[in-house]
Amino acid sequence: MHIGLIGGIGPAATDFYYRGLIERHAASGIPLELTIAHADVREMSRNLTNRDPGRQAEIFARLVHRMKAAGAAAAAVTSMGGHFCVKELAAISPLPILNAIPEVDAAITRGKLKKVGIIGTRTVMESGLYGGISSAEVVAPEGAERDEVHTAYIGMAEVGRVTDQQRRTFFTAGRRLCQERGAEAIMLGGTDMFLAFVGQQSPFPLVDCADIHVDAIYRKSAG
Repeated sequence: MHIGLIGGIGPAATDFYYRGLIERHAASGIPLELTIAHADVREMSRNLTNRDPGRQAEIFARLVHRMKAAGAAAAAVTSMGGHFCVKELAAISPLPILNAIPEVDAAITRGKLKKVGIIGTRTVMESGLYGGISSAEVVAPEGAERDEVHTAYIGMAEVGRVTDQQRRTFFTAGRRLCQERGAEAIMLGGTDMFLAFVGQQSPFPLVDCADIHVDAIYRKSAG
């Protein structure tokens, strides 16, 4: 199946999805049919901050129309942050939207986890991945620490690079959720979060939402 990806939000996240799909298709010997349309991460960040999912859904829908014209039969948003408008997008999209959130919920069920922490954007943390996790209790950083995680994540996503200070912010927040709040694993509620963990020994178990989503997109594209 020809898949359309809404990319650019941010650039490192797009690369994560693109490489993941290439690797999975190459391993299976199934040709990859793919179109990527670019969205502006700064524009999305503004709409996310303004809590305006309708406006962002309209922007995404225009890109989905473009991908449909290129031959795509289904589309996905390559950003957990971008899923803040996934319901609104699904309602107006000309193609089926491959939603990450039910896939993450199913993975948590398979892992038999009862309590998970989450780090990512403020909206992701406040909503527990937009209220889409029913299989476990979701706990998130609070107060100033939540603001620090959000700021560090947005700064990292916009440039596609992580600093040592940003990594420390994420690791400290995750440890606290496990040690003080009883989380059994930490959900990486932002696609670009992989930048902080790649090549590192994670101090806690991970639920990598983006990798789960890439797997689901691959299964759909491979038929």
